This record gives sequence, structure tokens and C-alpha cells, in this order.
Amino acid sequence: MVALLDPKNDYVFKRLFAGDPDLTVALINDLRPDLPRVTSVDIVNPTIEASELTGKGIVLDVRARCVDGHEYNIEMQVRRQLDWGARSLFYLARLLSQQLSAGEVYQAVASAIGIHLLDFELFTANASQRNQALWRFEMRDAIQPDVLLGTALQLTVIELKKADRLGQLPTQTGDWIRFFEHWQEDSIMTDITHEPVKKAMGRILELSADEEAQRLAFVRERGLRDWNSSIRAAREEGLELGLEQGLEQGLEQGERRVLQRQLVRRFGELPAWAIQKLEAASAEQLDIWADDILAAGSLDELFKL
Repeated sequence: MVALLDPKNDYVFKRLFAGDPDLTVALINDLRPDLPRVTSVDIVNPTIEASELTGKGIVLDVRARCVDGHEYNIEMQVRRQLDWGARSLFYLARLLSQQLSAGEVYQAVASAIGIHLLDFELFTANASQRNQALWRFEMRDAIQPDVLLGTALQLTVIELKKADRLGQLPTQTGDWIRFFEHWQEDSIMTDITHEPVKKAMGRILELSADEEAQRLAFVRERGLRDWNSSIRAAREEGLELGLEQGLEQGLEQGERRVLQRQLVRRFGELPAWAIQKLEAASAEQLDIWADDILAAGSLDELFKL
């Protein structure tokens, strides 16, 4: 019997939802039933480049735009990262800011809505946090939270393992949770009657029978393991300094090394000026280059000389 691919593998996740806009519509509507119902979406980033499967911390997200212009960023994360919150906010804000061209008015901005599925427990500081699995973050006043500063930035976070354990979410959302956590268990999957989830399970069966999809899912998993190894090595390098600053520097240096390898793989041996730019770059700049490496046609274009 063919081993079933894991829908939490972000390569498989993107194949599922970027390849079927109707499934993406169903996922948005089921996970955000409080929003106006979405009827159709365009997938903004439908393709997966080969270099993305082994690249530096690249997130294989699904970006969708509905008829009203609202942007959705849907992603699966299976590994906890120290900077997860900051990174998520940075990219969501970037998704919002990229909507406006020079001279356009701010009223033209549509909402940037993140839906992030985490296969680990993120909020565990107290009993109240341990008993909540679905989180919705917006711009609200700290003293009067009923006062909302617009809806331009929204981030929904679902901790899958916690949600599955608690079993508190509405039926259709719960069916997606069971799919992501129990896709291999026939006794659970056969009880699910929600058609989009059944369709997603059918696609998993199809992808699992595809040898190339199996190979690429493995390549992606191996790439993530290699990246995590680089991060661990950087963390150890930082810890040897005995200071929090050393840890941050070690992590940043690890990112720098991995990005340099990716640049060499894409553009060939790097000239001295490019290495100097890498060495002088901030962590934020490294993240921007890592995002842009696939679209850039040359080093000059990437570094915007």
C-alpha cells in the first residue's frame, strides 16, 4: 500500500490548496466564518519553484485574492521558530503595503488576512492559554478592545494539536483539524461528511500515488531538516558566547551562510562585492533577499544596484 503524504508537509499543503481554488475558498470560509462569505479567489502564487524546496526557511504559503481585493495568506507551520510572531507580522504587513502603488489613496487598501495553521502549541504560559486553540489578532485598543482600528490587518492562528485535543471548535473547522491531524486513520476520516474535507482527502490519495509528488515532498522535508540543522548550529555558536546577544548573532550568521549557499546555487560563484553586502546586511534585509531570490534574474537585480 502506498504511504499517504502528510497534508502538513507544506509542499503537499500548497499542492492541495494552490492547485484547487475551490478548496481554498472552502478553507477560508470554514476557518473564518465571521467574515463575509468568499465565493471565489485567484491564487497569486500558484507555482512551486524547485529551489523553494530546499531554500532558507522559505514558507510555501498560499496567497489568494478574492473579488473584493482582500488578500489571504494561508500557511502551514510544523516547526516552532523563535521569531515566529515577528516574522508573521512582518510578512502580513508587507502583504498590506504592497497593495498600493505610488499616488494611490489609502482607502484603496483591502484587508490582509493571515490564516496560519501551527502543528505545535504556541501559547502555553497559563491554563487559560492552554485551553484556547483558535486565536484572532486585530488592531484593537488595549483599554477598550471593542474599539477596532479598522480591519486592514487580521491574523488567525490555529494550534492544530491543541485544537484536536480540546475538540472545542465548530463542526466544519473541527473536520479540517481532524483531516490535518488524522489523515491516516480511516476510522476517523470515514466519519467526516463535510464535502471539501472529503475532496481534500481524495487529493491526498491522488498525490500519494504520484511518484514525483512523493519525491518532492521528501525533498522538502529533507530541506527543512537541513535548515533546522543550520539554525541549531548557529544557536550553539551563539550560546558559546554566553550572552543573549551572542545567540542572536549566531542565528543571524546561520541565516547568512544558508542564503549565501542559495545564491551560489542560483547565480554561481559570488563576487566580492556581493559577499560584502551579505556580511553587512541586517537580519531584516537577509529575510527580504531570501524572499526575492526566486524572482530576481541576477545579483544586480536582487541587490537593486
